[in-house]
Amino acid sequence: MNFSQPFNLNTATQHPLFEPTYLNLQYIFNQILEFFKGILGIGPLSELGAFLKIVFFILTLIFVTVIIYCIVRLSEIREKEKKHLKEKIAEYAQKQAEKEKRISENGEQKNKRWERVSEYINSPVSSDWKLAIIEADAMLEELMNHLGFKGENLGEKLKQADRERYPTLNLAWEPHTLRNRIAHEGSELELPQYEAKRLVSIYERVFREFNYI
Repeated sequence: MNFSQPFNLNTATQHPLFEPTYLNLQYIFNQILEFFKGILGIGPLSELGAFLKIVFFILTLIFVTVIIYCIVRLSEIREKEKKHLKEKIAEYAQKQAEKEKRISENGEQKNKRWERVSEYINSPVSSDWKLAIIEADAMLEELMNHLGFKGENLGEKLKQADRERYPTLNLAWEPHTLRNRIAHEGSELELPQYEAKRLVSIYERVFREFNYI
């Protein structure tokens, strides 16, 4: 090929590569049909075209069916998730309500017991001051049980309390010791009201530190 000759557009368009048939979509499609015809051994192009149309229709139908199935399944899964979540939320709300109710009832019960201790310690009757110590000591043992201390009696539970971790619990030894004296000596034990109030204030300090009253 002589590159020194000027380029002629008319001459170039007459080249086989620039034939209009190569740019005709219908021609390209027919060539594709001819290709499949040779592979599948089908007769005329009309039969191959009809066959491919059926195949494309079936494939389209399958794809549409799969898409619809996926949409339906996703919808069902989302509905189940919403229902499950709704049930979990309702269950959690119910448990929280029951928990708050128990806390409220226990709090009212503890406060009522402490109110009884206050009534005893402020009573003009000296025997009530001893009852205040006994009642407060019983509340202390319940607190120790709540904190997880084990033992046959309150004394054993107090021995398990670490002095650095539970400093106020160790202060409870003094009123607890007096409570044991009250249990053994009874009316023979003389207990001034100011001393009884001081010991009750130690119980109160313990209870308030652990939000028990």
